[in-house]
Amino acid sequence: MIDLILPLELEQILSDRTTPDAVFSALLPVLGAVLECDRIFLYLRHPQTKMGKAAYCWRRSSDYPNILDPDWKKEPETLPQEDPLFAAALHTKPSIFVEDVETANPEILNKDFEHKEFGHRALIHAHLCDENLLWGILQPCIFGHPRTWTNFDQFVMNTVTEKIAPLAVTYVKSAQQ
Repeated sequence: MIDLILPLELEQILSDRTTPDAVFSALLPVLGAVLECDRIFLYLRHPQTKMGKAAYCWRRSSDYPNILDPDWKKEPETLPQEDPLFAAALHTKPSIFVEDVETANPEILNKDFEHKEFGHRALIHAHLCDENLLWGILQPCIFGHPRTWTNFDQFVMNTVTEKIAPLAVTYVKSAQQ
């Protein structure tokens, strides 16, 4: 078995930057290149107030929708019922790698919701959790065609989410004060 290692550029971003903003701003474009995806956004939320925002968004090109939203908003009460991915995240389940929105199990993903809200075809729904609470979702995605997420892709995402989860907590707590 081959030991997987994080690409040096990602490792440097995750170890050299001191503030959540510095890490998140540098991370998304590099992660997009490493994963060869079309868009990545970072949704941050406060688990007690249920206020959240899409604080960061990187796109390979302007052809892909920008879902950046600088304003904190209350999460809809019905969101966990509409979006099984979000419900799994709230329950701090492991990140979910969806190869094809069109053929995904409806217990895992609501195809109509994904079409309406995001428009992507394949995605990673990476959960940023701390002390059994959801503080954010990091979501790389592909438009227009399915994507098989490799062992390397899964290793990268699991490593990145583990390293940035504490930064998500710091970001949210400082923004909500």
